[in-house]
Amino acid sequence: MPCSEAADHVENGAPIGDPLKAVNKIALAIENFSTRAGGAESYAVALAEALSEAGWQVHLIGLSWEGLPAGAVFHRLRIPAFLPPSLQMLLFALRHRRLVAESDFDVVLGFGNTITMNVYQSHGGVHWVSTARKVYSEPSALRRAIKRLLIRLTPKQWVRHYIESAAFRIRPRPKIVAISDMVSEDMQKAYGVAPEAIRVIYNGVDTARYAPDRQGRLRGPIRRRLGIAEDETVFLLVSYDLKKKGIGPLVEAAGCLHRRHPGRFRVLVVGGTPSAAVQRRIRALDLGAVLFFEGKTASAEGYFASADAFVLPTFYDACSLVVFEAMACGLPVITTTANGAAGILTDGAEGYVVGHPPRPETLAEKMERMLDPAVRTAMGEAARETARAYTIENNHREMIRVLAAAAAAGGKEEHEHHAAGPT
Repeated sequence: MPCSEAADHVENGAPIGDPLKAVNKIALAIENFSTRAGGAESYAVALAEALSEAGWQVHLIGLSWEGLPAGAVFHRLRIPAFLPPSLQMLLFALRHRRLVAESDFDVVLGFGNTITMNVYQSHGGVHWVSTARKVYSEPSALRRAIKRLLIRLTPKQWVRHYIESAAFRIRPRPKIVAISDMVSEDMQKAYGVAPEAIRVIYNGVDTARYAPDRQGRLRGPIRRRLGIAEDETVFLLVSYDLKKKGIGPLVEAAGCLHRRHPGRFRVLVVGGTPSAAVQRRIRALDLGAVLFFEGKTASAEGYFASADAFVLPTFYDACSLVVFEAMACGLPVITTTANGAAGILTDGAEGYVVGHPPRPETLAEKMERMLDPAVRTAMGEAARETARAYTIENNHREMIRVLAAAAAAGGKEEHEHHAAGPT
């Protein structure tokens, strides 16, 4: 498989028929193309595979690549590891721009880390907006104030904003894709973009992999290993960044609920590990037998099968894919208004949407309602039905249409002559 600084070319099949013009070459750029990394990284790999299967010549520009899709061409950008994060980000964007200028790509898709593109799809939302919301993960007003000050003084934050805002400085402007209505609204407010200039394409879930029937076959082993009775309600949280995804409010809510309903529920936390402060709080609330931290896992499917409801009291998520996965598995969901995935939920139907920042007493109230099996069943069925409209196939199909339209509009000329930033 080619891997070079120059533009190598690997043909990966003739284009298949499509209502829109097939495109020969597309470049996707993200630091790490990996199915084992975060949502944006794994999504980039999945989209690249869909493009390759549709007959596109796929070029990947980044720092590392796991080899998927097999027919792609990888262009490695070499960034010195000893540089501070701000300079690493800026150098990535500048070297990406140079490589694009020397190539003949029909479409350049940016995910928020590039300053030249003709299609923009951010998986992190609007930087300053997301940062402001995540500050509330700090438990005290004083710590929040200090963090706000440090953010404004940190070069990395300003570089990230400069790079992200490139998509809104380029003329003609790239085709802009928001992964949720919340992100679209944030873009409109932050950059003065008209609503009609933004295409909203929600995340998609693999409904064959995440399905109640398949989950039913996996249910049992984890609960038995942890000593959880079948009549106990299990709430599940899946995240590697527990602080920003609301572990603090969740622990407090579990404390409230445990005082009212001891022995009726458990909380499974998969992904991250609790901080020392969280562990102290768990001991203070006598929740040692209530909360289980399972750490990292190669697959969360067994945990979805073991759970009865999914809870993600996040301080910010552009559009959490794990919410879609939980819903596809037939789990009712509790999340916050600061999660773009809340845009597909009707409060009280597929679950509950609480305000930002999430208040433990409100969270406990919603969890208490889900102790009723009849409530969970009805909500779970509604969640599964809603998730069926948001498949990964639909997502890829809509993205490919946007990319094809960008190519038809004159891709290379636009991103070659209207790149944002210093020369």
